[in-house]
Amino acid sequence: MQRRVRIAASVGLHARPAALLAQAAAAQTHPVTIAKVVDGEAGAPVDAASVLGLMSLGAQHGEEVELSGPDEAALAELAALLEQDLDKTPA
Repeated sequence: MQRRVRIAASVGLHARPAALLAQAAAAQTHPVTIAKVVDGEAGAPVDAASVLGLMSLGAQHGEEVELSGPDEAALAELAALLEQDLDKTPA
């Protein structure tokens, strides 16, 4: 399963937003990958539970990413996180 979502975090998937997303991804039962979408095509996926992997995508505010994994509920949960400005969310 795949789910595309736009990055709402004002700083993109940088330190704090990446850490929050990685923590949520690591808590899922099944692994989830994430890839940056460029010109409608998903690039190379990285482990969504890896802060360094997330930051290596270079995904900025407003850019689209694609979440992939076998659990639709997990993808929905992670997509909902990405749709928030995680840089402004209280810890």
